[in-house]
Order: sequence, then C-alpha cells, then structure tokens
Amino acid sequence: ALHEGHIVSALELTVLLQPVFMQNSRNLILFLQHTLSIDDFTYLSESYVNKLFTNLLQEILQSSPSSLVLPAVDCEATRYLLSFLQESGDWKLTNLTNQDVSQLELNTSKPNLLVVQLQPLISGLNEISALEAIAENDKIIGRLTMGLQERGIHFSVIYTAVRPSRISRRTDVVGELRRQLMATEEEGSLSYPPLTVITGNDTCILFYASNFSLKANSSVFIDLTNATFVTQNVDISSSECSDINTTLSLKYTKPVNGISSLEIRFLMTNNFYGGSARNWSTLDSVEIVQDGEKFAKFNVSVISAPAEYSFHCQLVGTSNLYPARLIPSNNEAKNWDVFISRLQIQGFNIENKRFSYASDCTGFFAPGIWMGLVTSVVLLWILAYGIHMIMQLTTNNRFDDPKGPALSVPQTE
Repeated sequence: ALHEGHIVSALELTVLLQPVFMQNSRNLILFLQHTLSIDDFTYLSESYVNKLFTNLLQEILQSSPSSLVLPAVDCEATRYLLSFLQESGDWKLTNLTNQDVSQLELNTSKPNLLVVQLQPLISGLNEISALEAIAENDKIIGRLTMGLQERGIHFSVIYTAVRPSRISRRTDVVGELRRQLMATEEEGSLSYPPLTVITGNDTCILFYASNFSLKANSSVFIDLTNATFVTQNVDISSSECSDINTTLSLKYTKPVNGISSLEIRFLMTNNFYGGSARNWSTLDSVEIVQDGEKFAKFNVSVISAPAEYSFHCQLVGTSNLYPARLIPSNNEAKNWDVFISRLQIQGFNIENKRFSYASDCTGFFAPGIWMGLVTSVVLLWILAYGIHMIMQLTTNNRFDDPKGPALSVPQTE
C-alpha cells in the first residue's frame, strides 16, 4: 500500500503495527532519532552525489520479507511510540548504548524490545553535517541488524524520530505557513512529555526542555535530551521534595565515553517575600557531579516565579547572551558549558500533573521594545523641533504697493 501524501494518525499507526505484535518472533528493535524526515534521504542524497551513504538501510528494506514505509506520521503518534510499544505487550526493555551486539544476551523465548538512540542531526540545517549524521546512523543500523542476522535471531525493525526535521515545501500550504509564522507554538504541543517526579500519589517536580546538553572541557559534547525525556534512561530516585526546598536529581550512567557517571542537581527554594506579600519559587543553583568526585556548582540568575506558577525561559545556560545565566561559582564549573532550550520547570504547587501558568524570563522591556521606544523618542524629537521652527516663522508688517511709491525700509529696522 502507498502512503505518500497522507499523514498517518496515531490510530492508523497502531493498526499498521499490529502484524508486528502477532508474529511468532517478537524481537523488536526501535531505532529512535531526535529529528528525521523522508526528505533527509531524497534531498541530501541528490545534493551530494559523491558523498552518498552506504545505503545499508535500503538493502535491509529490499532483503526484508516485508517492509512498510510511512513518509509522514503524526507527531503525536511518534512522540508516544515507545510508551505504546511498552503497553502493547510484555516486552523486556533493553537500551543499547554501545551498539555492540556480540555482548548482548537475548532470551528469544520471550518478547524483547531493544531501543537504540541514534545521534541527532546537527541543528541549524547544516546539510553536510546532517548528511554525515545520517550516514553514521545508517552504519549503526546495518551493524546491529547484520549482527543479529549472523546469530540467527529473527527480528523486526522500526526506524523513526520524535519530530520532523524539515517543514513541507508544498505550494498549496504556503498560505497556512505564512499564517503560522505570526503564531506561537501551542504550549500543549510539546515534543515529548515532561520529566515527572512523583512522591506518593503527588507530582512534586515537572521538568521539560527541548534541548538539554553539556560540553565538558570545551571538547566533549553530551546530549542528554533523549535520555532525559524520550527514553527516560535517567535515575531520579535521589530527588527530594518539600514545601520549602526541592531538589531535582538527574543521574546518568555512562552518558559518553570517558565519563562513567554524571549527576545534575537543580536546587529550588520556596520563600515568602514581604515586598510582594507572596511566596516565590527560585532556582538557586545547579550542581554537576562527574564520576562522584568532580563537583561543579553554578549560581543562577533571573530564574524565579510566583510559587503557584512554573518558570519558562527560551534559553538558559552559561553563555553571556542567554537571558537566564548559569554563573560558575567554583573552578570546576569553569570546565563546563550548559545549553538548555525552552526550559520549563516547576517544583511547587503542581496540580493535575500539569505545568501551571508560566512566568517567562523575558522582562517587559525586551530589546525589541527598547528599540521601538528609542526610535519613537527620536521621531518625536524631530517632530517637536519641526513644529517649533514653524511656529517661529514671522511675516513682514509692511508690504510694497506696486501702484504707489516704492517702499523704503531704513537699515535701522
């Protein structure tokens, strides 16, 4: 069946995936990428003929007894695909990080779900970097599938992403795209659900970011977005909640080669301030602990909100250009760079397991507003000066009569 030109809904996707769950061999591999579109294969492969990737994925599709290609799938369906797969059967979930099949032990008598996080495409639509990333992911897919085939293990493969990497270029939707340029993205259309910390039956911490990454020693890049929000391959058991102090603890095991463990703590407080006669929640500091020894601490600026609200900021990190900064407070912190996009966090007064109204880090007098005000003042000054000059114009109190004698004006006047 052909699916071009049709966006597969979540319900249609569950129907299309039913044959995978009904077959005898229920070993399923989920290759999950942060962004992906069908154009990444067609457009990039045509643009760089001399840099074509090895096409292992194409060979797998051609040699497979059956295959299904869905060029466009609703984002709501792909966001919760992993959760849907886990609920669809009694799977044994295994997260593969080193992509080494030889050390993988599978009990083929029971259903196995293998989740492989592929490296994300480079942001900014750098086509050469995106091509290299797809080529490397193509090699990873080929290496894993061939390794399982050599061991005689039957399996099915799903290759997808959390969100599309390219917008539609169709001319029939240009008007709709122009309208959406002036509209903000709906808050409910998150790429994935926020990270939730639950104590008892209550939700005490909500944490979300569209990009959560670090850089150690200006060389080692660590992307924690997928591990934190998509697969949630993170330990949050050390998080603490109370009415006054809340700590969000994120522990990662071997996030990259060379780092065996990494813990990131967000320390928040809830205090009463007499000036505003209300409680405010404040993110006081961020701590990074590497391998249980190296301790880095950052002081935080501008991250506060009324205790009943959540806090939202478009850019948070160590860069001086970000509206909310993480300021190193010890020497170890100077070795880290933190990049967080679309941060939203709430550690107090959470209701219905959802974020409350967000207090944004952008103040009222944003750079655009200041530019408008300064321009308006300059124009008003020019207008006032022009009106003042016009009001200073005077006319002669005597006029020359062409029918009478010439008008003589003494020099004293």
